Amino acid sequence: MKKKFYINTGSHEISQVRYDNNDAFVIYATEDEARQLRQRLDGMHISDRQAFWRAHVPIRPYHNDQPNDNYDAGITAAFQMIYELGDKETKKHIESMGVLTDNRM
Repeated sequence: MKKKFYINTGSHEISQVRYDNNDAFVIYATEDEARQLRQRLDGMHISDRQAFWRAHVPIRPYHNDQPNDNYDAGITAAFQMIYELGDKETKKHIESMGVLTDNRM
């Protein structure tokens, strides 16, 4: 059974309770789908931390950096899942952001 969830990608929050600014995106998902999205957001967070520490190594270019590649792949996968599960406004918002454009071409 699908339930309504509020998503804030900045804080990596998934909640069934709407408050403050946690409603940037609205999805309808099963518990399993919400768990999968949680794993994607958690993976994004881990990759983000790795990229932060790697950024302190100035001789390593961004385009040749696995943590950044992992982060990029993770955020794309998370937004793809949010898009697929999202309501009409969520889909419109993600389309306007252009974060999935490269994957659809």
